[in-house]
Amino acid sequence: MGKEDSSSIKHWPEDERPRERLVKYGGEALSEAQLLAILIGSGDRSAKKSAVDICRDLLKSFDNLSNLDRASVHELCQVKGIGLAKAAQIKAALEVGKRMASTRSSNHKKMNTSRALVDYFAPFMNNLRKEVVKIALLDNKLHIINDFVISEGSVDSSIVHPREVMIPAIRESATKIVLLHNHPSGDPTPSRADIEITHRVSKAGNIIGIQLLDHIIIGGTEYYSFADEGMI
Repeated sequence: MGKEDSSSIKHWPEDERPRERLVKYGGEALSEAQLLAILIGSGDRSAKKSAVDICRDLLKSFDNLSNLDRASVHELCQVKGIGLAKAAQIKAALEVGKRMASTRSSNHKKMNTSRALVDYFAPFMNNLRKEVVKIALLDNKLHIINDFVISEGSVDSSIVHPREVMIPAIRESATKIVLLHNHPSGDPTPSRADIEITHRVSKAGNIIGIQLLDHIIIGGTEYYSFADEGMI
């Protein structure tokens, strides 16, 4: 029989084990490293590191959970002790968290303010490395019917044609739409191209009877609403 791994969490006092602490005290009592350790499940026997040790290394490498979310599976695997399976578990958990935040902010309520739309979409767009343009399709009661990615560009720019925006809106019988995209720089100030795209899509919508309600730029914790600023 092989020698038992003394670095295993199961050898820790019960009150210090992440899983047992979560059951006894709730998730808020755990550090980020402890929560991640529950996700990956096991440590690295060859390096004599527990799951918590590995997750501390992970957080040290990426500084915070936002950077962890932004990282690719390949980049997570560069941390010793994190393989494809563990990286996938972490990415899946982060995605579940974003979807929960989005669902909580929506609950089928009217998307009648820029803030409501930002609360719904920001969890999916805040930590992207490149510009992504989305279209939100709304019905007459301002409930979201669906949303689609229209364009994925570089960090600096993304090209959007009114045709690409209107085709899914027509297909889904939407009466109103909202454009949303992110600025990876964190500065939501619209560029000249952003302003031009907004005007072109608005004009196209007026011709075919689909109203562009807003164009929202998300940059970190800030956002810019064309509607709020009287730009539409």
